Amino acid sequence: MTIDTIVLDLTGIAHGGEAIGRHEGKIIFVAGAIPGERVRVELVEGKDRWARARLIEVLTPSPDRVMPPCPFFGIGPGYCGGCQWQHIAYPRQLELKREIVRDHLARLARLPDVPVHPARAVGEPYGYRNHVQLVPAGDGYLGYLEHASHRAVAIDNCLLMHPLLDELFVALDLELPELKQVHLRAGVRTGEQMIVFETEDDEPPEIEVDMPVSCVFLSQEGAALTLMGYGHIVERVAGREFQVSAGSFFQVNTAGAEAMVEIVRSCLAPQPTDVLLDAYCGVGLFSLSLAGEVARVIGIEAHPAAAADFRANAVGSDQVAFIEATVEEGLGRVQGPIHLAVADPPRRGMGREAIAGLARLAPRRLAYVSCDPATLARDAALLTEMGFRLVEVQPVDLFPQTYHVESVALFMRL
Repeated sequence: MTIDTIVLDLTGIAHGGEAIGRHEGKIIFVAGAIPGERVRVELVEGKDRWARARLIEVLTPSPDRVMPPCPFFGIGPGYCGGCQWQHIAYPRQLELKREIVRDHLARLARLPDVPVHPARAVGEPYGYRNHVQLVPAGDGYLGYLEHASHRAVAIDNCLLMHPLLDELFVALDLELPELKQVHLRAGVRTGEQMIVFETEDDEPPEIEVDMPVSCVFLSQEGAALTLMGYGHIVERVAGREFQVSAGSFFQVNTAGAEAMVEIVRSCLAPQPTDVLLDAYCGVGLFSLSLAGEVARVIGIEAHPAAAADFRANAVGSDQVAFIEATVEEGLGRVQGPIHLAVADPPRRGMGREAIAGLARLAPRRLAYVSCDPATLARDAALLTEMGFRLVEVQPVDLFPQTYHVESVALFMRL
């Protein structure tokens, strides 16, 4: 059987990690390739204005192409979907992440002239993750999902895991037929370790453990039951300890979290008389790290586990107030003045209602922490519409070997 192929010169990169070329007026997306390469591909999915292609052969390789160190890395069926860029030299990964952020701001927000600084590397490009989510992969193995698939790929090691997680992974011996998902978490600065179980029948498993690790069952409604040890771990960032419960969000890169605190501090330039608002405050990483530098902190968080963690982490900080509510509702309860704000929304971003509530309070500076360049661009356009100016953006590489890019954007009130 013959395969119809075309030759492409790749000129750019998409947020999903695919390289981009053009053929007969269409944008062609190619996974596993690098901008600057000439490749032979097979078209596998087509629309009116774009198509997706499978890489067949690299005709002219990029000087940034390297041999992936992980045997489970690859494109297509049977390969782990956790990493997309192990074939790209790390300095080039940083350049591409800056390019992605700049492109989204220019195209989606119509802000082509905003300074986007070079992406900042933090820690190590491998062995950095303090939290992974694994799924059953058959015959007692665990693994990750294929890219854009619900099929599981069994692995026997993961190069992104911090050594504390790798230690847990190697020690796991699970015979749980109803297992849905396993989370491994660690406080890399404290040495604390946790295993979190989710099951298909929503019943807690029976476990035996012969190492000092906390074990927690997480129900489908998000309720946590401690099976052994504690219901949380403690992580230390920028000299402060944070309680992080089994169901709470925390940055998966501890060195990156510390860098983000530093960047947010630099963006906000807090003064002793300022009131700082922290929207989507989570366990308090940003606002509690800065609490000693301002007159008052107000945190807003809707997730029950994170709200409980914030309260625990704020003990002893008398200048901290907390609102357990959605950001849209919580902003309506806040009375000014608000001088500074930090927002760390989920991947979907803030949206018009939340931004309107923030604009009503008119902070002079806003540090917007983004994990998605597309929603950052959309929200940057809304913030510009509502009286803010985007001053600069600092991409931070919390997720080496993947296309994911974190950014801190500084907005100032006009």
